[in-house]
Amino acid sequence: MKLSTIRKFMAIVLIGAFSQFALADNASATKTIAEVLAGLNHFPSDADKTALMAVANDDSAGRGLKAIANAVSNIQHAATAEDKEMMNRIIGADQASADAKALAEIVLGINHMASADAKAVLQAML
Repeated sequence: MKLSTIRKFMAIVLIGAFSQFALADNASATKTIAEVLAGLNHFPSDADKTALMAVANDDSAGRGLKAIANAVSNIQHAATAEDKEMMNRIIGADQASADAKALAEIVLGINHMASADAKAVLQAML
């Protein structure tokens, strides 16, 4: 009986530890994307692209955030048609986080730079 209780406790501890790491990685990815979008002027710099590709290639980041990082990396004054389609899918996905949906909406609205309203949303993510 005691061994079963200990196993259950250990399982709960391990699940909690892994979920905290996943949340931390998504928080870091969100912050990285938000920082780039907040400072974006026509297209991301080489340093921005490097940071975004690190998010896009990070296995611990969520799929939506990886797609958003890739889309931001591709911006040349605005998102590509393909990336806009992906942003619309993220916005419509029930499992996407509120931050991912907000970032996707901002990417859709980029026209050379983020709007003042978008920058306020991005500042709240930093």
